[in-house]
Amino acid sequence: MRNLKSLCLAGAAGLAFASAATAQSVAPGAPGDVPTWSSAAKTGAGASYEAYVDGQYRDGGPTGAVSKVWFSIADGVLTETMYGLIHEAQIKALRFAVVTPEGLALEGTDTTERTEYLHTDAEGRPLSPAYRVTTRDKAGRFEIQKLIFTDPDHNALVLRVTITALSGEVTPYLLLEPHIANTGVDDHGAVTTQAFHAWEGDTHLVLRPSEAFTAASVGFVGASDGLTDLKDGKLDWTYASTGETAGNTMMTGALPSLRMGQSVKRDFVIGFGDSEASAEGAADGAFATGLDEVLARFNGEGDRMGWEDYVASLSELPRIAQQATDGGKLAYASALMLKVQEDRTHAGALIASLSNPWGDTVDASKSSTGYKAVWPRDFYQVAMALAALGDKATPMAAFNYLPQVQVGPNTPGNTGVGGWFLQKTHVDGELEWVAVQLDQTAMPIMLGYRLWKMGWLSDAQMTERYNAMLKPAADFLVDGGKVGLLWNDAEIKPPFTQQERWEEQQGYSPSTTAAVVTGLTVAAEMARASGDTAGAMRYQAAADRYASKIEDRMFTTNGDFGDGRYYIRITQNETPNDKAPIGGANGQIAPAEDRVVDGGFLELVRYGVRKADDPHILATLPVYDDQSLEDLYRVRYDFGPEGDKTPGWRRYGVDGYGEDHVTGANYGVGGEMSPGQRGRVWPFFTGERGHYELARVSVNGTPSAADIAAIRQTYVRGMERFANDGLMLAEQVWDGVGDPTAHDYALGQNTDSATPLAWTHAEYLKLLRSLADGKVWDRYDPVESRYAR
Repeated sequence: MRNLKSLCLAGAAGLAFASAATAQSVAPGAPGDVPTWSSAAKTGAGASYEAYVDGQYRDGGPTGAVSKVWFSIADGVLTETMYGLIHEAQIKALRFAVVTPEGLALEGTDTTERTEYLHTDAEGRPLSPAYRVTTRDKAGRFEIQKLIFTDPDHNALVLRVTITALSGEVTPYLLLEPHIANTGVDDHGAVTTQAFHAWEGDTHLVLRPSEAFTAASVGFVGASDGLTDLKDGKLDWTYASTGETAGNTMMTGALPSLRMGQSVKRDFVIGFGDSEASAEGAADGAFATGLDEVLARFNGEGDRMGWEDYVASLSELPRIAQQATDGGKLAYASALMLKVQEDRTHAGALIASLSNPWGDTVDASKSSTGYKAVWPRDFYQVAMALAALGDKATPMAAFNYLPQVQVGPNTPGNTGVGGWFLQKTHVDGELEWVAVQLDQTAMPIMLGYRLWKMGWLSDAQMTERYNAMLKPAADFLVDGGKVGLLWNDAEIKPPFTQQERWEEQQGYSPSTTAAVVTGLTVAAEMARASGDTAGAMRYQAAADRYASKIEDRMFTTNGDFGDGRYYIRITQNETPNDKAPIGGANGQIAPAEDRVVDGGFLELVRYGVRKADDPHILATLPVYDDQSLEDLYRVRYDFGPEGDKTPGWRRYGVDGYGEDHVTGANYGVGGEMSPGQRGRVWPFFTGERGHYELARVSVNGTPSAADIAAIRQTYVRGMERFANDGLMLAEQVWDGVGDPTAHDYALGQNTDSATPLAWTHAEYLKLLRSLADGKVWDRYDPVESRYAR
């Protein structure tokens, strides 16, 4: 058990905000500016470690009460902070504005940043997602250091702040921007110098400083907020409340002025709850425990149970970290990130990223999840990576979670065929996107098979899950049928998929087909073991049929690139040589099918559907790697000096899922697509290629030590180079096409798409496990023995 102390809460039961509001003025200017979210280029993300109780999250287990608070860091400031479900943001940002003799400086805009892990082992490998974040004024006038972590025994976030004047006099101000209930509208606020209170409906936050502010104000952003007021260097407005009106609010607290060389230290705890009293109690509870002790509990130091215990439970982590080239730092950080990005109400609900891509231009007027949601494809990658670490409990919880996102008679509004898995949902199963992606139906079958073969799922458990969940999924991969959910009434005829893994195109896809053939083959194995002989024969026959037509459907012999022979990304008919157009997406042209290449064909090798030296695979590699193609169609971009380059790949040619390379605008600003949008390099493709290279050197037997070393130096080190200073791996990194000054991007470093991306961290860990084992972690023996001969 954590060292739970009795809480002696100081002060009166309430904060008396209402009486303070009546004594002072009410902020004008409601509802304020249209709200947005924050940058998705996170350098840190965290939450407390909570142990399962019988595979679920509930209070009273080894880690005591379950804390349901997550935070993120970008540009050196606290950004989206969630309470409740993992997508339910309550804060947009907390940062500092500093008045100097030369004018106002704003943290994040006018500062540099450095993100470090607060708790590491002797080798510098992180042991918990607690951070030391240092911002320094670009003009050298001040420095701000923040220690950031959560209270594992309360719904509370802790910031321990030290501000130092480096030259001249400075006056710092804390700026808190609530976005209660996952929107930036309809928020109410009230402040005193002792505490801030923000709320919407029955969701509340209370910020407590360790010492009173010298002044405080609340206002509407762009009209009466503190940042607007401070433009003249003075906090003239001291509004105590937003009154009866609500909107996009900001709360401001003044700290003492500092002369050169002076520092001020303040602790701030933000409590969350379903009432003002419960939020206040969470904040005061952390103070009563003592913030040093809160951090020790968060870390799991000594006999306390926390993150150290989780890291220690990862039996394979030390072994696979030996395959790293950075001493294992990114491996340990990746392990933390995958576990952080799990909901703490719905055990096993693994999300894609604790971010909202290009959030600083995403409208926050309506609730949205961004990437804080469940996609069964990303979910599979993460569950498999956690299994590779030796974490048995989380992949099992994930597998047990999957029925919540499978379509069936209990799916609200479903009038069509079931068995398939939803495209994207909230962690509680609420519908969000409902297109059919066949790989997302195959991958839960693949996960179940692996858990069974590892002995984590017993024969009896496998049979029960086969009959209840996996057989309906396999039936759908054979039969398809007419779906009926929200807008989607399509007739699905596998292996033709309504969307492939990039969620933009219908047709025959190498990556989708690889997953479907694999899913059906292992479904046949489980069917036989469960006594379903007829099902086994049916599934294997369908897999054989799909596998036999891969090249006829998806390999062109008269393409426009190279020698004309290569796998194409997708085709909407069964004739890959007719140069038929595929659909346009993200503001881009609708190109001919043979003019779009992606790395999906490598998934055929990863799972064992094709040998690494299959002539069709070998023929495609030069086109995939061709850096002489014009930027619209080019996929590969290498980074670094000659002789020591890191290889990287875009999703595919003509990808428009990214910033506008002409104007520098974010992706899809205002919901409008632009022809200049450009998808950048995705780091996990470097891991996918590393897996292929391991399969290639293993064709004739066990790979040599030299083979392994070469893959480590190119692909493992390459992924490590893509990590930012907080050891976060991104969805996309800057490829050098266009003007980087619009965003101050660095070549090969994360854009504002989504960081950390769980899939990228998962791919890195799986590559380490594959190299440690000397074989591809995602390879399926029955598939390889049947097709890769």
